[in-house]
Amino acid sequence: MRDDARAVVIGGGVGGCSILYHLAKLGWKEVVLVEQYGLTHGSTWHSAGLVGQLRSTVSLTKMMQYSVGLYADLARETGKDPGWHELGGLRLASSQERYEEIQRQAGWAKSFGLPIEIVSPADAKELFPPMSTDGVVAAAFLPQDGYLDPSQLTFALADGARLLGAEIEQRTRVLDVIVEGGRCRGVVTDKGTIRADVVVNAGGMYAPQIGRMAGVGVPIIPYAHEFLVTEAFDPPLAPLPTLRDPDRLVYFRTEVGGLIMGGYERDPAPWALDGVPDGFEAQLLPEDWERFDELLTNAIERVPAMEAAEVRKLYNGPEAFTPDGEFILGESDVPGFWVAAGFCAHGLAGAGGMGWQMAEWIVNGEPSLDLWHMDSRRFGRQYRSQAFALARATEIYATYYNIKYPNHEREAGRPLRLSPAYDRVAALGAVFGEKSGWERPNWFEPNAAAGDEGLRPRGWAGQHWSPAIHAEAVATRERAGLFDESSFAKIEVTGLGAAAFLQRMCANDVDRAVGSITYTQMLNSRGGIECDFTVTRLGADRYRIVTGTAFGNHDLGWIRKHAPDDGSVQVADVTSAWACLGLWGPRARDILQPLTKSDLSHEAFRYMTARDISVGNVPCLAARVTYVGELGWELYCPAEYGAGLWDLLWSAGSEHGMLACGYRAIDALRVEKGYRVWGADITPEDSPDEAGLGFAVKPEKGADFLGRDALLSARAAAPERRLACLVLADPRAVCLGQEPVRVAGEITGRVTSGGYGFAVGESIAYAYVPAASSEVGTAVEVEVFGEWVAAEIAAEPLWDPDGKRIRS
Repeated sequence: MRDDARAVVIGGGVGGCSILYHLAKLGWKEVVLVEQYGLTHGSTWHSAGLVGQLRSTVSLTKMMQYSVGLYADLARETGKDPGWHELGGLRLASSQERYEEIQRQAGWAKSFGLPIEIVSPADAKELFPPMSTDGVVAAAFLPQDGYLDPSQLTFALADGARLLGAEIEQRTRVLDVIVEGGRCRGVVTDKGTIRADVVVNAGGMYAPQIGRMAGVGVPIIPYAHEFLVTEAFDPPLAPLPTLRDPDRLVYFRTEVGGLIMGGYERDPAPWALDGVPDGFEAQLLPEDWERFDELLTNAIERVPAMEAAEVRKLYNGPEAFTPDGEFILGESDVPGFWVAAGFCAHGLAGAGGMGWQMAEWIVNGEPSLDLWHMDSRRFGRQYRSQAFALARATEIYATYYNIKYPNHEREAGRPLRLSPAYDRVAALGAVFGEKSGWERPNWFEPNAAAGDEGLRPRGWAGQHWSPAIHAEAVATRERAGLFDESSFAKIEVTGLGAAAFLQRMCANDVDRAVGSITYTQMLNSRGGIECDFTVTRLGADRYRIVTGTAFGNHDLGWIRKHAPDDGSVQVADVTSAWACLGLWGPRARDILQPLTKSDLSHEAFRYMTARDISVGNVPCLAARVTYVGELGWELYCPAEYGAGLWDLLWSAGSEHGMLACGYRAIDALRVEKGYRVWGADITPEDSPDEAGLGFAVKPEKGADFLGRDALLSARAAAPERRLACLVLADPRAVCLGQEPVRVAGEITGRVTSGGYGFAVGESIAYAYVPAASSEVGTAVEVEVFGEWVAAEIAAEPLWDPDGKRIRS
């Protein structure tokens, strides 16, 4: 066994073999995979093997599509059949709500470029003859779906990696991960030490144990997952498309003339919470027919022949789940130690795409797709608690087949992170949502009496909605709204090198006067938007970054990754140290001025500046900035003053008609003002010019910055697409994101975000469209739940286009 390598991959399942193959394919020859047992002998070997390509995000769907293409290539490259059967896949809708879901999914597929067809119950039965059509409303058929043999795929990937020069060491157990000087430097195995600057933890259900060797928490919980295999039917079944009936929690695929049937029960069984026992090689757990009974009953309802089918075997094998049901990918807080684990129910389907993206990430320093929703950095410190991770993962497993309505809220593990004003807003009737563990008011239900129920959007957009959202948005536009924004992530960058470092990282010019606020992006090497936030200069060597609640860990990781290690720059997460209350609206100055001796006039306190003031007895940093498009301030105070600051503002605002407002009002207000959302409207795959944010880029600022060359090259060629503001003809047809957009009958883009603008009285959506079709006035159409709705590209922003209100 070699004693040094460019990279060591730990784990010989399908994920580890895919990463090894793709690293070798990118030219890394000195790479080695170590596996304590034999290949596939963890959980890969007992996977049911279904491959469904359509997912809820374009990045994950692209990964699935890449995987399917790879399987054919592997057979040609290695001469080894990966066991891929492209027979299509059916997803049944056995309720009206589920029919709406597959209509929405069909829209996603169109916008992702994935073939899909909505078929009748009779057509579904023709494709899968054993099924009963009782209760079936319709079905989605994806002709490029199918199933494969998990072991054959793994061996094909392993052979492909070997042919490219990679090495595989089986029966080699990792005893420790070497961490020196704060970064990973290799592994110690029972056959010797391998020095390497890159170590990938692809240990599956063993990933938490491997992570602990490097001091890294990996929030994964193994669950006992069951499926049965029947003997051949009489007559034997021909190979058929896969079949999923989510309303009955079950799935099917053909296997040697019979069927494989499994599902996701409501009472999941976590396993090995104290660690996978030694010697658990290619083993199963005891059969649990009692737990499987609900799924079997449901399966017989859908495929009556199952009742008389002879069971060959009931498989009960552990499968690793994450607290949000997504992969855990990327570099950890320990540089050089990477994680690729938690493949949940779609690991086999996406193994090829996962390996492709991980290899790109390792070799190039960043992936080519937006992987934030899979990024290991998305989990906060609360997930170091196994109890919290267990509660969240159990909810994910138990609700795997539930319809996920937009804005639905997770319930497990709550409440956890509470702002200083939590008790105050709870007493006012807040309906809470959760983001990164924080309890945040979505709206205040007592405000519903002042709202208009007639504005409830049609269909799914009207779920998890209240007239209070309307009332709060109107109050902010006409009078004032008070928002608890303490959950916003706050990052401080300090030190003698802080200014020069941020100039190298930010596309805008942040080397401005103390007290200035700069809206900027940080770009990746391709010129894509990696971060989107404001930077406030608090001193010559001190800056504060404020970013979205969900993106704090991402942005913190990106900044730390690029920070110099010479001690000239310090980067700290100060989110929990500061409460933040947002006060916005035409009467914001009237409310705040009597509480402070500081002059809040426009002449004395300009837009996009910040200064220290006292509000009553509370010391605050007042930042004149807005995410709702109105006059106002964000007031930051030490956390222990937060409740008192709320009391002061609440008392002062009562005579001005101010309302306590929630985050759903913020979203309605920002969409009509044209403010972008990172992760939806703007991602690492989108450039500032494409997104309409070129004004925030200063290539001439006198300092080079990451992504500058790529941005200028793209600018010279002119963007091929642009983010456009669409106004729908039907105001009650509200977009939720991912809806296909067509121009002149041709699908050209997809909606990134949407909502109803209460002040402008319009249904608004944002979508990337070809630059040639982005002119104001261009007629477009948006498919909303199967119906093409007319829309028009509008000049933006729709609200206060001259910006007079925010500068008043």
